[in-house]
Amino acid sequence: MEILLINEGHPMWEKTIEFAKDCSWNAGSFLSSRMKENSFLPWERVVIAVEGDEIAGFCTIMEKDELPDEYDYSPFIGFVFVDEKYRGRRISEKMIDECAGYARSLGYGTIYIMSGEEGLYEKYGFRKIGDFKTIYGWTDQLFYMDI
Repeated sequence: MEILLINEGHPMWEKTIEFAKDCSWNAGSFLSSRMKENSFLPWERVVIAVEGDEIAGFCTIMEKDELPDEYDYSPFIGFVFVDEKYRGRRISEKMIDECAGYARSLGYGTIYIMSGEEGLYEKYGFRKIGDFKTIYGWTDQLFYMDI
């Protein structure tokens, strides 16, 4: 399993757009659209897990996520998805580790993630800050991890 940080122009960019668009998670189509439009800051990346020539999963490392602009937390891991046939192999953890290393290389000491899941990201070392209303109007949990 190889974990890659990619941006527009990477040989796997178009394949990742299609994989995200066709994945079983509805947020994948939103990521696919963002990738088609290349609506990323220059330092932001899509992280993919690849086995052979197949994409097994993806996530992103970006400046913001679903928190309103009044909060200055950054950077965020988002869009964490692993294809069903690859689950149970700690691929999410490997992608999160890649994001953490990349964020650290950019000078960050903390990374954040928003989630509605209980007990999922804590096993990777994240700690809950609290519940926050998102830009979409619902409430999600905000987690952080010192890197």
